[in-house]
Amino acid sequence: MDRMGRKRETNLHLPPHMRIRKGLYYYDTQAKPRREIPLGKDYGAALVKWAELEGGNLLPANTAPTFSTAATRYKTEVFPTKAPRTQQDNETELARLLKVFKDAPLGGIKPMHVRGYLDERGKSAKARANREKALLSHIFNKAREWGYTDAPNPCSGIKGFSEPGRDKYVEESEFRAVYAQACVPVRNAMDLAYLTGQRPADVLKMTTGDVRDGCLWVRQNKTQARIRIALEGRLGELIERLVRLPVGKVASSWLIRNEDEQPLTYSAMTQRFWKARGAAINAAREAGQTGLAASLKGFQFRDLRAKAASDSEDMQSAQRLLAHGSITMTEHYIRARMGDKVRPVK
Repeated sequence: MDRMGRKRETNLHLPPHMRIRKGLYYYDTQAKPRREIPLGKDYGAALVKWAELEGGNLLPANTAPTFSTAATRYKTEVFPTKAPRTQQDNETELARLLKVFKDAPLGGIKPMHVRGYLDERGKSAKARANREKALLSHIFNKAREWGYTDAPNPCSGIKGFSEPGRDKYVEESEFRAVYAQACVPVRNAMDLAYLTGQRPADVLKMTTGDVRDGCLWVRQNKTQARIRIALEGRLGELIERLVRLPVGKVASSWLIRNEDEQPLTYSAMTQRFWKARGAAINAAREAGQTGLAASLKGFQFRDLRAKAASDSEDMQSAQRLLAHGSITMTEHYIRARMGDKVRPVK
């Protein structure tokens, strides 16, 4: 009887007698009744044990760890250490990479392949191509750490596309136009984002538990920076309204919530904001305000963070509100949108 059994149709990168189920590797002893020896979760370690069970034979060339092998471990071990929004972006980026590199042996991915991927992807999305290249590079570096390959990182020296930074400053007329068309949850989110200067994901995760000692306590997802924003003026009034529950509603701890008192998700907020912006553009056109309609097209929710910085009392206040590491960063952030304030020729 042929010990190889029937021809494998899936997991073609695995050597003979190795199986994988639910992320765990097993060695099929070919005994009857069937007996399998667990090899663990790590493919590299599993290959070593497999070789020992096979009598120390060297691995065939086609059993070299593939990009898919490294990507699977990366998703399990590295994804959870990232901010929720970054994980969401990485999911989309990884799906794109797997379409091209899934079964490629790690050592077989060369700089020319990365360049080719960038050029093709860049035809439709240059910024996304850069992000996907960055993820590919990080996965490859982790694969080297894990011992899957000792090949040099194929992304090294491959230049991505230049990306102009965002320079949108949201005028008060633009803010009011979208605000007038938005539903109550989006209006609350816009107010909270503008008055606190925080990123969308940080705004949506705020709860009543973050309101204490006369401050709104914030820990940013992206940088882990911690700040306390005093509950005074318009922000104090907003928070007081947000923590007050409507009569007859079930208690909710989320500051930004939908009509059912459930947390407003990032995707729901984005869709609702786009809908309000579209309605604002149509309203501006009907009123003959073509300039406003055109400028509204570039208004994104995340621009409210830059507006908060630009509208702050002074540069130091803006730096502390945004939790930037240096005032130089804040100055660049603001000047890119408003330009330098200069004096005329005397």
